[in-house]
Amino acid sequence: MIIANPIYDVVFKKLMENDRVVKFFIGTLLEQTIESVEVKPQEFTYTDQLAGLAVFRLDFIATIKMEDGVYKKVLIEIQKAKNHIDLMRFRNYLAEQYKKEDTVNNEKTILPITTIYILGFKLPEIESSCIRVERNYKDLINKRIINKKCDFVEKLTHDSFIVQVDRITDRYQTRLDKLLSVFEQSNFVDDSKVTKQFTHNTDIEEVEIITNILHHSGTDPDERRLIDTEKEAWRTINATFENERKAFEKALTEKNQALTEKDKALTEKDKALTEKDRIIEELLRKLDGK
Repeated sequence: MIIANPIYDVVFKKLMENDRVVKFFIGTLLEQTIESVEVKPQEFTYTDQLAGLAVFRLDFIATIKMEDGVYKKVLIEIQKAKNHIDLMRFRNYLAEQYKKEDTVNNEKTILPITTIYILGFKLPEIESSCIRVERNYKDLINKRIINKKCDFVEKLTHDSFIVQVDRITDRYQTRLDKLLSVFEQSNFVDDSKVTKQFTHNTDIEEVEIITNILHHSGTDPDERRLIDTEKEAWRTINATFENERKAFEKALTEKNQALTEKDKALTEKDKALTEKDRIIEELLRKLDGK
């Protein structure tokens, strides 16, 4: 089956519009049953004046209720390339969410936060395709782990999940494997990497729903144009970032070279002054000896 690559915002948005897909996606990562979910895409436009582009971006906020009745706020973000500006955007966005009050059953409240980052680039230190960064409570007095949870602590700290799509393999055994399989960056139809051949058997109903949605996005002409537009816009912006990075590195190198030359000149000057002082001291000793 031909499916669209879900790392594009316009495609991922289609998945997040399906209630069963969202429950499956979040529940599989959290390893918990999701009783209810409400997803609110957070829309904003990134404008690059130099490139003359305005790129539509989406982040996703899901308010979930788990089977134990606990509510959480889940932030889902996709990042296709490693840019410094987006790392700062993640931090600023997370800070904004910590400041906001939430609404559950028409009442204002503060929800614990969980973050999910889907990365289109590799973290060199981490080889796993999917990791969970979690917290524990450690009693520093008695040197033991505390197994209880505290509402105050939960609302001030958070767990995080990171998916590296470039490290996903063709392994197809567990429920998590089957979720990640749709993000696997292989079996592309052409060099554009917009559509790919999904080669696994969809033996989970939710995966079948996902692949059907992605099939439509990858084969419908209007949907495909939206993906191509997003891809081209980000290709241009990433090229701009790369040029700016190279220019910065060149300027930094030149500055370092100038500082090195300056340090070298100062060192030579210090040597000359030291030699001058030695000669003066030697002449003074000779004069004193007469």
